[in-house]
Amino acid sequence: MQQRHLQMIALAGTLGTGLFLGSGKAIVHSGPAGALIAYCLVGSVVWGMIQSLAEMMCYAPISGGYIHYAERWLHPSAGFALGWMQWYSGVISLPTEIVSASIIIGFWDIDPAIDDIPRSHLIAYITVLSVVCSLINYFGVRWFGEAEFVFAIIKILLILGLIIAGLVVDLGGGPDHKRIGFQYWKNPGAFAAYPVDGSVGKFTGWFTTLLQAAFSFGGVESLAMACAEVENPRANIRKAARLLFYRILFFYVCGILIVGMLVPYNDSLLLNSTGDGAAASPFVIAFNRAGIKALPSIINAGVLSSAFSAADSGLYSTSRMLYGLALRGQAPRIFAKTLKNGLPIVALSFSTLFITLSYMSLSNGAQTVLNWLSNLTSIATFICWGTICVTFLRFKAGCESHGIIRAESKYFYNRFQPFPAYWAIFWCFVVVLFNGYQVFIKGMWDTSDFFIAYINIPIVFILFGGHWIFAGRKSFPKGSELDMYSNIPGPEVDVDLHPPTTKFGKFFRWLL
Repeated sequence: MQQRHLQMIALAGTLGTGLFLGSGKAIVHSGPAGALIAYCLVGSVVWGMIQSLAEMMCYAPISGGYIHYAERWLHPSAGFALGWMQWYSGVISLPTEIVSASIIIGFWDIDPAIDDIPRSHLIAYITVLSVVCSLINYFGVRWFGEAEFVFAIIKILLILGLIIAGLVVDLGGGPDHKRIGFQYWKNPGAFAAYPVDGSVGKFTGWFTTLLQAAFSFGGVESLAMACAEVENPRANIRKAARLLFYRILFFYVCGILIVGMLVPYNDSLLLNSTGDGAAASPFVIAFNRAGIKALPSIINAGVLSSAFSAADSGLYSTSRMLYGLALRGQAPRIFAKTLKNGLPIVALSFSTLFITLSYMSLSNGAQTVLNWLSNLTSIATFICWGTICVTFLRFKAGCESHGIIRAESKYFYNRFQPFPAYWAIFWCFVVVLFNGYQVFIKGMWDTSDFFIAYINIPIVFILFGGHWIFAGRKSFPKGSELDMYSNIPGPEVDVDLHPPTTKFGKFFRWLL
């Protein structure tokens, strides 16, 4: 991949249905202020995690990314557990996005007789999207990079347009000229109570929204999977990590702020929404009421590209995870087989098989499947972020023990470390431990919800313990025992192979 591919993926690669459609659910559960605080908090956790990951990536831009770092600098069993957890989390997310994209297409294909998408049409949409998503990845990393570059531009234009249009409508610039301002922060209020009433409900509603925010941010760590396949990796990784702060601030924080200004949390359309298309977007609800009728189809097209892009990038990252595990002997060696152009054909083919889980929606109901899979993925995301930050602390200890002065790095160094890592670890631990609080409220026990909330914890311990037992029961290495030198690319990879030659190209390079 070239520099422009990685920068656009970093800027908008994981913008998807979690933000465009899921923001309505966030407002319903916690209110506009609660949702804003939740997205700011999760954004700060993501920033702390990326600060930790980027420094390790710039030091060692190698295949396997954060999974290899966990194996190398934390513990071999930690790398094994994290790798397999992230792989299964990634492959079960693939059908989530494919089903989302299929339902979004159905926005234009509702049968009035049944008030739903015809079953045969839904099967066709799922099949076509699955085939196209797979082909893009089979064509190789250059095709994947170009596809994600185009999708990123579409998503950036969409979110910019929604934020600007939302602000115009809020200030009374719509056809109805009704000024909204912050009136919904006063009536019905800034915080919503969920799932119980009162002050406790407002706190638990905010806490619930943390998971929704995590699903919106999920995937930012996948930058590490691409670091071995990008030109001039250290310089481009540094730029990508720095872009993330502005992405969090503008796209996510400004986006959720505008949403909270446009629609009240007790809006009947939000409360009754099934979350399956543009009609579920709070932007569409607000624009329709303002008399702007053309935007729903435009938004739907943009959200469709977002959902498809998320599936496309998810297939890319999961295939590279499995390939990296195989290279290090933590997965069957057959998954390390590549074509002449370096494409991990077996790992990609095996990961692609899980797209067929999309057809589960045909029998169990799309929304049930989507909620179940997305919740399961959100918890795995927090476990992954926390593990990355713990790995960074061990990386830091290794540098100190080997006399490596991190502050002298010309590519990436954060003088506030390790505090960003500690901050991210704390909140990841809190969310993972208490995310299933709702089932412990009197009268609200649900075995399925309990399973979704906590199944990842025993899975991680089983993976770690099983590998630890069968791999020789190694203890956690000391800082002086960590491998800080072998197989790490030198300065020969830090070469700009495609320097800009035009004024526009130089401006674009400066901008990104």
